[in-house]
Parts: sequence; structure tokens; C-alpha cells
Amino acid sequence: MNSRRPPDGGYGWVVVISAFFIMGLTAAVLKNFGLFFLDIQSHFQVMTSTTSWVTSTTIGMFHLGAPLASVLTLRFSQRVVIILGGLLSASGMLLASLDLSLPWLYLTMGVMQGLGICFAWIPANSMVSHYFVKWRPIAYSIASSGECVFAILFSPFFQWLIETYSWQGALIIIGGLQLNLCVCGALMRPLEAPQSPTQETKDNLEGDAAQLPPKRKVIFQFSLLRKPELLFYILFAIFAAAGFFIPPLFLVPFVNSLGMDKYWPALILSILALADLAGRLLCGWFANMRVVRNLQLLTMVVTLLGVVLLLLPINQSYWAIMVFVCLYGFLFGCVVAIHVTSIVDIVSLEGFDNGLGLFMLFRSFGGFIGPPAAGWLVDQTNDYSSAFYLSGACLISSAVFVVLVDCILQKKKCIEAEDQRSNAKDNPDAEKIN
Repeated sequence: MNSRRPPDGGYGWVVVISAFFIMGLTAAVLKNFGLFFLDIQSHFQVMTSTTSWVTSTTIGMFHLGAPLASVLTLRFSQRVVIILGGLLSASGMLLASLDLSLPWLYLTMGVMQGLGICFAWIPANSMVSHYFVKWRPIAYSIASSGECVFAILFSPFFQWLIETYSWQGALIIIGGLQLNLCVCGALMRPLEAPQSPTQETKDNLEGDAAQLPPKRKVIFQFSLLRKPELLFYILFAIFAAAGFFIPPLFLVPFVNSLGMDKYWPALILSILALADLAGRLLCGWFANMRVVRNLQLLTMVVTLLGVVLLLLPINQSYWAIMVFVCLYGFLFGCVVAIHVTSIVDIVSLEGFDNGLGLFMLFRSFGGFIGPPAAGWLVDQTNDYSSAFYLSGACLISSAVFVVLVDCILQKKKCIEAEDQRSNAKDNPDAEKIN
């Protein structure tokens, strides 16, 4: 297939399948970092907050690396950057297995793995959008579900690897698996650039992959920060990110502290991923029905997610925790399904790329701060419950900023409607002509 326009099928489905595996070999691996937490902590004999910096560094580099991933994609291609991401991710895990020191893990599992995930994840999403127009939502949903499907499979698998080969041996095997990112990247065949002005116009209208230079401006255009609604939404992103990344890191240590069977944590993570998948699909479907505004729906699910996390550690029986984990996973999936698309409501479709770039960039602060702060609380209280209380408080606080954004947007719409009515009264002849 050498089409000069998005084929909306054909080889595009190979790209979707490749993106499906990329989501699994990047985000799903990151989701299961919590399985290594206690082994790394006991091995180096350090505090909880010190160990949590490994995951925090990975999360931070995943977000902060977005500008560089975008620039490299434009300079070379999605294929090249994804292959580079695969090499970085695999190298990070392989070097981490050398077990030199905890700062060495910050560099390898943190910086290298985080950049590798970023370099594979961002171009993969970009490639799917370039290959599809009409079927883009379905293509995205299939590709993104790879994160949840692989998270379900990886939880028991990683647990078995750790018990069989130690955490160092498990990192070697995971690094080998992540080399498959290079294979996925090789399958990302760029679309041909148009050769004639007529074809160029047609391709531009249909979103040709080779004709999307505006992405060059995404990360470095800060003029949108003059919008108060975007500033409040960025504050939501920071607080929400601080809360988002705490439970996956501390859920396994919390369950282990209750004396549960060694395979219960892996089972819980698999169920969490399954509930996450259900939440993404169902919330995306409900949002398309337009029963409520996206920001209203986001406020509700974020608030409920915070309440669930506050209640999760209170009842410490097996099945009560399982129920709350299911609710947490489902609501987390709901938030993921709509929190990025809500940016369109704030900055319009034209400003979406720039808004998303700023959103990702500033969200990294929450990812950096949340896990270490939760780790510090656990060290002070000697109780993993405090981490979930902090996470719930951050998420509920973040919902306040979404409410403010919605109020600002609704006020602007009312002012615009009044202006239109005033113009209609002042120009009745123009109204008749229309």
C-alpha cells in the first residue's frame, strides 16, 4: 500500500495492531512496576520514599520527553523514533539488572525506561491518526486497549518471573520483551508525500501523515496559557497526576502488608486492568451520547475516584479490597477516556495539539511529586493507608478546578449568546436576510 492519503483500512490495521503491542510493552510495563517495589526496597534497605523515586523518575521522563519525541518524529519519522524508544527501554531494563546501586536504577529504570516509553508511545498514537480519518475513533480504541490487555497478562507473569529468577532476572526478560518495540516500529510504514499540488490539497484535507507540520509548534507555543480556563485545567492535571500514580505503586505493598497470599497482588492488578478497560469503553460510549457535558462527567468520575481511594484502605478484608479495586479501576478508565478529549472543549479543535502538549508537560510535575510524597507519609506513619488518603485527597481537589473550568466556559457561552442576540436586535434587516 503506497497510498498518498490515509487509507482508512488496509495496511492501517497493521499499524493499529503494532500500536496495540506498543501500548502493552510500554504503559502496561509501567503499570506493573509496583510488583518490584518491595524487593528493591528490601534489597537496598532504604525508605519507601527513596524507592518510590524510581517510578517517579520514569513517569516524569515519560511526560518531559514528549517535546523531544515530537521534534525527533518531525526530523526523522515515527518508525525511527519508535525503534529508538525500543532500544532505550530494553537497554534501561538490561542495565538496571546489573544491580549497581539505587541511583543506577534512577538512571536506567527511571530516565532510560521513561524516555524509551515516551519515544515509543507518542509516535505510535501519532501514526494511528495519520492512517485513519473516518475510522480513527475505533482505531484509537483498539490500539489503546493494548495497555489494559497486557496489564492483565503481565501482572501474574511478572510475579512469576520475580519469584523464579529474582527481580534482577525478571528485568532482563522484560528488557528482552521490550526489544519487540523495534519490530513494532519497523511495521510503522510512513505514508508517501504527495507529488502534485492537486494531490497535496486532497491529502491535506484528509489528514495526510506527511502534511501535518503544525506538530512542530505544539510543545513550544505557550500563548494558550493566557486562557484562565486552560490554566485551571493544568492545575487539575497536576493534582490529578499526583493522585493517579500513587495507587499503582503502593497497591501491591499495601496488599502484602495485610498478609495476603503471594499471588493475590498479581490477581488484583489483573482485575484492576480489566476494570480499567471496561471503564474506558463504557465511558467513551456514554460521553458520545452527550447526556451531560464532558467536563461535568469528568467532575463526577474524578470525585468518585477520589472517594473510592479514601475508602479503599478502611475495610481490609480480601473481598472488600477486591470490590474497591474494581471500582477504582473502572473509574480510572472513565477518567482516562475523557480527560484528554475535554481539552477540545477548552481550547477548540484548532488549539488541541498545543493544549495537549502543555497539558502533558505540566502534568509531569504531579507525577514527580505524588509518589515520593506518598512514600514520605508511609515512612512517617508506617502505614500504607496514608498513601491512598493522599491520592484520594489530590483527586477530589483536582475536581474543584474542573468545576471552575466548566463555569468559565459556560459564562463565556452566555456572554457570546447575549452578544449575538444584541447584534440581531441592532441589525434586524440582516436577520431577515439570513
